[in-house]
Amino acid sequence: MSQELVYGLHAVQALLKGSPQHVRELMLLRGRKDQRLQKIIQQADKNDIAMRFVDRRALDEKVDESANHQGVIAICAGKTKVHDEKFLMGMLEQLEKESEVPFLLVLDGVTDPHNLGACLRSAEAAGVHAVIAPKDKSAGLTPTARKVACGAAEVLPFVTVTNLARTLQQLQQAGVWIFGAAGEATQDVYQSQLTGPLALVMGAEGSGLRRLTREHCDHLIKIPMAGEVSSLNVSVATGVCLFEAVRQRSS
Repeated sequence: MSQELVYGLHAVQALLKGSPQHVRELMLLRGRKDQRLQKIIQQADKNDIAMRFVDRRALDEKVDESANHQGVIAICAGKTKVHDEKFLMGMLEQLEKESEVPFLLVLDGVTDPHNLGACLRSAEAAGVHAVIAPKDKSAGLTPTARKVACGAAEVLPFVTVTNLARTLQQLQQAGVWIFGAAGEATQDVYQSQLTGPLALVMGAEGSGLRRLTREHCDHLIKIPMAGEVSSLNVSVATGVCLFEAVRQRSS
């Protein structure tokens, strides 16, 4: 049976809250008795999940050398649910039935799992309905991405698509406006109207939006920069743009 590891206090707590049926066992640091870990133990007890208390070395051996498990690892059956184009189109139909305005984040080739996790965290906090990324040359929902996401990966739909340009066309046909973030844009994010059906497209670290992706955007926007630094980290830029959209949509 395939299995997946989820680690970190926030990620494991969110997993136990949202999908406890996927957890086969918890590995917990022996001797740790703080309140945050006690909440996880209580959730595991409530859902009859097996727990094993081990020393730090046993936990360290389960994860990458650079990872910080924070004293808790969940061993899960199978892999995290990743959705496809059919799910995305069905979700848009459901949002229309509920008279809810679509709010989507598209990541065009973000390859760093830390950046992906941070983008997921910001997107979930902003009320985004789904995050979309190409299947190839992009970071997936690795344990690192899920840990950095602090629980967002367990509750926010992550959609991977074979052809991003085609998906953007399908979104446009469904009435969604595509706004791509690009440094060469003449219109800044604060001058843009982000109140309607929206897909915000953020480019890869360093290279930005691919040419074909840029061509399928209805509008290109930028974050005005007052200092000497020419660009922001993609996860920071994503947060800035998402929450400007939130500000406009709530005013």
